[in-house]
Amino acid sequence: MSRTLPRPPKVVDLHADSIANFEDYDIDELLGLSLEKLRDNLDAAIYWEYTQIEFIHGRGKGILRETVYEELRYYKESGSISSYHPSYRNSDIVVVHIGL
Repeated sequence: MSRTLPRPPKVVDLHADSIANFEDYDIDELLGLSLEKLRDNLDAAIYWEYTQIEFIHGRGKGILRETVYEELRYYKESGSISSYHPSYRNSDIVVVHIGL
């Protein structure tokens, strides 16, 4: 079986400046790009059977963090991931456990 999705990194930065030139987008567009990056990398991690992946959402005003956690709740409720929690070493990072 050949794998078609590229293998994602173990740690993914969701900050706007790591995705695009943030001056060219408004806040909703940047949030959408970050959410798309989360989904793409989480789906790839599930596909590649990772046990966990980490996403850096940062502090800021908490908009990105809340959006990330809302999306992860959906993944957990659908059974795609087993759990998620803030990193013990840095609360600006969420650790996602994919397998049991």
